[in-house]
Amino acid sequence: MANITELANYAQASAEQLGIKKFDIYGSSVDETSVQVDTGEPKQVKASNRSSVMVRVWNTDNTMGVTSTTDVDPKGLELALKTAYEASFFGVKDNIPDFSPEATTPIAAKTEETAPQAPVSELIETLIKAEKDLLAAHSAIASVPYNGLSQRDVNRFYLNSGGARRNEARSYASVYLYTRTEQEGKKPRSAGAFRISRSLPQLDISSCLQEAADKTVSHLNYEKVKTGKYRVVFSADAFLSLLSAFSNLFNAQNILDKQSLSTPESLGKQIASPLLSFYDDPLHPDNVAAETFDGEGTPTRRLPIITNGVLSNFIHSAGTAKRMNAQPTGHANIGAKVSVSPHFYHVTSETPAEREYSLDNAENVIFIDDLQALHAGVKALQGSFSLPFDGWLVSNGKLTSIESATVAGDILELFQSIIYIEKEAELTPGGICPRVWVDNLSIAGE
Repeated sequence: MANITELANYAQASAEQLGIKKFDIYGSSVDETSVQVDTGEPKQVKASNRSSVMVRVWNTDNTMGVTSTTDVDPKGLELALKTAYEASFFGVKDNIPDFSPEATTPIAAKTEETAPQAPVSELIETLIKAEKDLLAAHSAIASVPYNGLSQRDVNRFYLNSGGARRNEARSYASVYLYTRTEQEGKKPRSAGAFRISRSLPQLDISSCLQEAADKTVSHLNYEKVKTGKYRVVFSADAFLSLLSAFSNLFNAQNILDKQSLSTPESLGKQIASPLLSFYDDPLHPDNVAAETFDGEGTPTRRLPIITNGVLSNFIHSAGTAKRMNAQPTGHANIGAKVSVSPHFYHVTSETPAEREYSLDNAENVIFIDDLQALHAGVKALQGSFSLPFDGWLVSNGKLTSIESATVAGDILELFQSIIYIEKEAELTPGGICPRVWVDNLSIAGE
């Protein structure tokens, strides 16, 4: 992809020729290589180079048109600007998007975190070895049906006719391993693990392998669990899955569209236990996929969402911020319509708990490791959920795998029922979070 100065010069020259006074362009390119293996042989090898550019143009009536392209040479940009300009005369008349007031705000200098891509042969050899070691970890592990090792280079840019110029580049590598067991007279059991890092040499494949093996073995001796109300402990990944599923609680666009449990007046209200605080923190040093600006060029930042149980901020685009008399927060994605989405959660507790809990001495506690069927089991507009899960019944510190069960409840009641947030946090693809203890949740088992 051309550098940001060249792109800006191309775009400005084309806009002047077309009589366009106001425009902006956001684009990204992804260069990715990924491999999968099956019983010691390459199963799938993919290499791709994908680019996407969104061009927005405002006419003299201030209505806006949008088009997309993958071509960022002078002719490609000229055609995209012309198409967007023609579309602008059919643009919406209400709540017309505009430049972010922070599109030209300086961003602290950040080095480009890129790394050379490893050869495909090295990816295949690495993943074959990981599969072999995982199969050898226990006799019950019959296969690793889902696995993958990938590396990715990402470049992003934003520019507009008001002088905004943003660009960044970074690399990261990731691996996932998911097992399946076969034992006579028993149901197949599965477990998995995932790791992400800035490059293949930094990727901790051995700990990913060990976690997948340990979880798989822990599920071999399973039992039914009785239906009832239980004290439940959510793993980091499980709790962050719930937060993501109910992100309409703090998404300003959802709130304005009346597709949320919250209203503009919800800010400042206590919606959770005082033990719960969480941030959207795309710039966290452990977030290897960090973004320093959003699709409108607004700088990203650490944003408190819930502080000691109080809803303290919504996530905004420039448009939602203007309509709600707030500031953009760096969460916009531009397209035919500007959407708003979170980046990277950081869950913590800033209020001391009345008492501390530990799985080492827990009695009759359900430990949920992984929630499933979130697409079907969450009713975000009602606040309810009913989700199958992988987990264990914990008694006297002993973990017994649960054959099959479902956890159900209301998200706001769950927030209010948090009794403890552990001190040690875990890094997951979606953020950083400790285990979260919740009282009196419904479990449907036997």
